[in-house]
Amino acid sequence: MMDYFKNTFFTPALKWVALSCLIGVLAGSASAAFLCALDAVTQWRGQYRWLIWLLPAAGMLVAWLYRRYGAGSDAGINLLLKETRVPQQTVPLRLAPLVLFGTLTSHLFGASVGREGTAVQMGAALSDQLSKLLRVNHHTRTVIVIAGMAAGFASLFGTPVAGAVWAIEVVALSGMAAGALLPCLLSAVIANVVALMLGAHHVHYAAGAMPALGWMPLLLVAASGVVFGLVARGFCGAIHGLAALFRRHVANSLLRPLIGGAAIVMFAMTVTNADRYLGLGLPVLQAAFSGQVLPQDFLAKLGLTAWSIASGFKGGEVTPLFYVGATLGHVLAPLLHLPPPFLAAVGLAAVFAGAANTPLASTVIAIELFGIDIGVYAALGCAASYLVSGRHGIYAAQRLLYPKLKV
Repeated sequence: MMDYFKNTFFTPALKWVALSCLIGVLAGSASAAFLCALDAVTQWRGQYRWLIWLLPAAGMLVAWLYRRYGAGSDAGINLLLKETRVPQQTVPLRLAPLVLFGTLTSHLFGASVGREGTAVQMGAALSDQLSKLLRVNHHTRTVIVIAGMAAGFASLFGTPVAGAVWAIEVVALSGMAAGALLPCLLSAVIANVVALMLGAHHVHYAAGAMPALGWMPLLLVAASGVVFGLVARGFCGAIHGLAALFRRHVANSLLRPLIGGAAIVMFAMTVTNADRYLGLGLPVLQAAFSGQVLPQDFLAKLGLTAWSIASGFKGGEVTPLFYVGATLGHVLAPLLHLPPPFLAAVGLAAVFAGAANTPLASTVIAIELFGIDIGVYAALGCAASYLVSGRHGIYAAQRLLYPKLKV
């Protein structure tokens, strides 16, 4: 009966519309619940600052849960990238509750991590259950997983087009063609609508007035894009280098978050304004567009996020990358005689472009967040950042099919 349903009732287009709707509903619902819970734990951490003292124990608990129940799930987004390249087995459904609990725990107790990894992993894990239920072929299953990734990303940030382009681009570097565009776009749009209907809300930023197009503003944005790319390269190098250091010297995976969490507690107790760098850091990110930031903000956030992720805390890298890029752009703007909110917007997109090797998706993110007028500047900044950021991005399983242009 199921084979008859698949082969005769749906045309290929209608099949993908139906699948995309299901994926969008699943991913959008999961993201809405996650965002509401994330807002709650962030408020609790602000009200009860003593929670930071429990970070090492909380990290050990999450590490134990992954060791006990999360076999094959600890790789996170890298697991998804490997499955799209060489499909082997259905993404474990247990990945969704594990990463949800792990990320909320990280934020509740003060680790400096992001959130997109959670939404992307939940979207892919939930959508891949459809491929198991429908017994589809490898190609169709790959598209379903990518559509789930797109839906998770889109519903988290409120950027459906960028979510679709990001999922295709981050996988296309490993060999996936753009044939997944329609399912990814439909899933992303539906997931975003569902998340909004269920009460999720997204942070909005204002880039302010844009400089008139001219050779000098374009040259300055290109130069800043090189700086953004070098910082993105440093971010990736810090994460992978620290992770390798932990693996080499701390063989027991339960001890890594214990040590990492203890160091974060010491940082929080001894450094002035340390709260600026814990959790998502959204107040500082917003200040990059409407207020003032400290010159060291981007560097402190970069280091603390790299340490948190390398020591085993769950979450993501994208929001911290937005933070790093926006605060760095705000600091560079006066030196280049550019409006700080404008260069903060370019930096938000460009540092992510370099770190994730996704310049097209990052350009679309800038356009969806700040408007079409930033398009040329964002594309130039993202392209420059991408070219100088190196071959290895934040996702270790990502593979570049072709070398970047030499600069």
